[in-house]
Amino acid sequence: MMVVLLDNIRSSHNVGSIFRTADVASVEKIFLCGITPGPKDKYGRINKKLAKVALGAEKNVAHEHCKSTGVLIGRLKKHGYKILPLEQNKKSVNIFKFRPVKKFKYALVLGEETKGLPEGILKKADKILEIPQRGKKESLNVSVAFGIAAFHLLY
Repeated sequence: MMVVLLDNIRSSHNVGSIFRTADVASVEKIFLCGITPGPKDKYGRINKKLAKVALGAEKNVAHEHCKSTGVLIGRLKKHGYKILPLEQNKKSVNIFKFRPVKKFKYALVLGEETKGLPEGILKKADKILEIPQRGKKESLNVSVAFGIAAFHLLY
């Protein structure tokens, strides 16, 4: 079982792609934290950019807006979730060496596209995961990284 926390993701296209992948992977819920856009704006209008990429998955995956990722993490920990930020960090471990235990509930945390996750969020982690990089680029697109991490943790 897994939920996903999107901390200040800016791109509706990335969020739409995450919804689509979350649907295919059977993610329990997506938490849209901070400025992360959702399927509808504050006036109830459909987010056309998100919908174009999600292809209807935004209607299938439970989601909730949350102001504070940190407060949400505290709430999830009280409900037994293991907090797993996906971030390049000196304390991170190779995601493919991390063996998920099926009896645990996981909260995968993804951060803003260019700055990543703030240190305050990383300090709340049970384990920081990282996808190994071999090329010249330093990171993957957040939606691609989510897909890799989601399928590793769930299957």
